[in-house]
Amino acid sequence: MLFAHGFGCDQSMWRLVAPAFEATHRVVLFDHVGCGGADLTAYDVQRHGSLDGYAEDVLGICDALGLREVVYVGHSVSAMIGLLASIRAPERFSRLVLIGPSPRYLNDPPEYVGGFERRDLEGLLDLMDSNHVGWANFLAPLVMGNGERPELTRELQASFCATDPFVARRFAEVTFLGDNRADLSKVTRPSLIVQCTQDAIAPRQVGAYMHRSLEQSTLRELDASGHCPHMSHPAETINLIRAYLEGTSS
Repeated sequence: MLFAHGFGCDQSMWRLVAPAFEATHRVVLFDHVGCGGADLTAYDVQRHGSLDGYAEDVLGICDALGLREVVYVGHSVSAMIGLLASIRAPERFSRLVLIGPSPRYLNDPPEYVGGFERRDLEGLLDLMDSNHVGWANFLAPLVMGNGERPELTRELQASFCATDPFVARRFAEVTFLGDNRADLSKVTRPSLIVQCTQDAIAPRQVGAYMHRSLEQSTLRELDASGHCPHMSHPAETINLIRAYLEGTSS
């Protein structure tokens, strides 16, 4: 199982979920370039100017470690990165677990609800340019969505602030202004979509859209708030993934 973290996070965010699968799978964790302990010199402006570059990194990890029949678990933007990797090399993957995925964060009325207006996301990018700490303090509560548990928000804020500012700004633009809706029909691997019922980053309409657009997909909703159920509701997240992999999901 290959676990891929979301924007502004690192592999430690999986600490409450990944160990649950160590008895049945070889568990592999990594950090995207610019995050956690990843080698910053590996960042390439052109290559990482689209999610395809990050998908290439995922395939590079699979090649380096000889990974086959991978169960890929991707959170947020890494869900899309995994889909792109599976399109390029479907033989590498057995199943895809997509936690809070979104192919397009911008609203495209009247057909598509992504959750954000362009001015909102451009405002976030402007804030990232002017105040590295300020954007983290603004975005973390929105992403975490569990105000009664401030320790989770503080952890996410610290993770955001720890990312390289240049890479974070570029990664944010690639993430939030991208459009991967046309790629969904190219995915051939079966997938599980884990959707929180109250998610300000990827609302329920997005999960439903993903389910309609991905063949062989299973949609499971968690009665939870926020965009990071693997941190806020790890036991429930583990149960959904395990039931899917064991074929007992209903």
